Amino acid sequence: MPTRQRPFVVEILTLLALVAAPFVLPHLGFSPTTINRILIWALVGIGFDLLFGFTGLLSFGQAAFFGTGGMFAAWLLTQTSFTNTLVALLLGTVVAGVVGYLVGLIALRRTGIYFAMITVAIAEVFFFVEFNPLSAYTGGENGLPGVPTPNLMLGFTTIEFDSNMSMYVFFAFWYFVGLVLALRLVRSPVGLLLRAIRDNPLRAQALGHDIHGYKLAVFVVAAMYSGFAGGLLGMMQGFMPPDAFMFATSGEIVMQTAIGGAGWLFGPLLGATTWLFLSDFFQTTLNLGGTWKLVLGVVFVLLVVFLRRGLVGAIVDLYHLVRRGKAPAEPEAATTQAAAAPAAHSSATVVAMPVRRKATAGKSGPILQVTGLTKRYGGLVANLDIDFSVDHGEMRGIIGPNGAGKSTFFKMLTCEVVPTAGRIVFDGRDITGLGVADACQLGLTKSYQINQLFDRLTVRQNLAIAALGELRGKFKLDMFESLPKVPGLDPQVESTAALVHLVDRLDTPVAELAYGEKRRLEIGLALATSPSLLLLDEPLAGMSPQERVATVGLLKSIAQGRTMIVIDHDMDSLFELVERVTVLQEGRVLVEGTPEEIKSNAKVQEAYLGGVGEELAFHGGLA
Repeated sequence: MPTRQRPFVVEILTLLALVAAPFVLPHLGFSPTTINRILIWALVGIGFDLLFGFTGLLSFGQAAFFGTGGMFAAWLLTQTSFTNTLVALLLGTVVAGVVGYLVGLIALRRTGIYFAMITVAIAEVFFFVEFNPLSAYTGGENGLPGVPTPNLMLGFTTIEFDSNMSMYVFFAFWYFVGLVLALRLVRSPVGLLLRAIRDNPLRAQALGHDIHGYKLAVFVVAAMYSGFAGGLLGMMQGFMPPDAFMFATSGEIVMQTAIGGAGWLFGPLLGATTWLFLSDFFQTTLNLGGTWKLVLGVVFVLLVVFLRRGLVGAIVDLYHLVRRGKAPAEPEAATTQAAAAPAAHSSATVVAMPVRRKATAGKSGPILQVTGLTKRYGGLVANLDIDFSVDHGEMRGIIGPNGAGKSTFFKMLTCEVVPTAGRIVFDGRDITGLGVADACQLGLTKSYQINQLFDRLTVRQNLAIAALGELRGKFKLDMFESLPKVPGLDPQVESTAALVHLVDRLDTPVAELAYGEKRRLEIGLALATSPSLLLLDEPLAGMSPQERVATVGLLKSIAQGRTMIVIDHDMDSLFELVERVTVLQEGRVLVEGTPEEIKSNAKVQEAYLGGVGEELAFHGGLA
């Protein structure tokens, strides 16, 4: 069973730290205003950390939402008769979220550096709009003065937060609420999928998840955090400044998160504390004048270079170092035994997995039919006019010389690549125009020739990502549901781990697995989706002879009661596994037949051996 953390320990420790902070930090040189400002920057940083640290989306446009939410709340409180500051904050947050949704629809059409550059451009557009077309509402370069301090209208009385300490209580409360909500999100199924998108978005999509939908959702959440924090800034200062929209504001958010450590949620708090303390120290204590920014920039570079995972990461590393020093050393044989596990199970019995998809056992006839499948890349023809059919419960092998078009053919079958012509019918449904996530949702899943794993996560988390696609569907915003409470998740993960002999490694980070274990996990990810048809792309690639023997035994146990198509260059192993073989040459079907028929076929011998008609030449895995 998975190890469970003690509930609410993080929340309780955070609450105690927030209670102690206004009494401890002044003795360390922090002014009350700086302490309140830290909470505001930390709150906007939580949203950015969800976006960047957990999802891998680097946005330089958070200032647009920070300013939008803050300006809307300030406009309500200064330009209308609105007096309820809490409602104004919430309305500003909603407006920032709506703007974030619209911006996300545009920005998330691209990835990587292109996404980041789009967010920069959008931030500059918002800055221009605030200073020019909307200056009558935003005050332009003067901002909006007269923003009231926070209040809480209870009907029978109104509580005013108009002193530094009372304002701290108000800000600390909302920071705590924001942190708790973020913790719930990252512990939810959505939180695990966000990390999957960060580590390997294409594999997350291939496992049946709508990665664009989840990216857009977290983009909106980050915008709402920024908008709420922007409203708090205006109330703290009594003035909503125009520089909230500036690119420098987005830059500070990024730098503070980098200093504190991305992917921890607490990184923005430590980063904001360090950044604002040093800013005040260089300006007021050391009186550096205009050079304080240069010195702070040098400090930032040093922190990022020497603390690559930020302050929180350094603290965690130190904790583990101390803990390892006290703990007894693990026997070196543990990893070796785990890596060799399949050898002891080469004749293992079939492990039953929970059946959730429409049952296919007992069905007859084709589960997959391909007609006229063609793929052209300009003048290059990868596949041409392929007709192909696989029956329910069949084990089919596909072989062919290098460059025969096997990988492209597999990619078209799983809807990773759109065919130029032809038709693919899976279980009675035409899937030719579907996406890879939709194909997986229907029960058509593939394992990859080169491992496509989530290396920064554990084996359990990898299998859970795969299982969630089938258990929850393509897209579900269960942001506050506990991951262990997803019905059927633990049995699905544990039965899959047993099937690929990784039960003892469930809580091991993938980066620590041996190569053979990673290959088994690669197969396990596909199995965890409960596929009706499983495609294995060179499952024996890169293995030693001993690992190949063990994995063949594993595949035999997996094959019982399942429909599978296997590509591999090890012909001895492939012929031992499959019932029929399809041979591709130059993108076409050359011949089909039983393993014995293929071994003695003159056309196949010509394709592989240039006309040397020796049946025994196949032994040893020529390809």
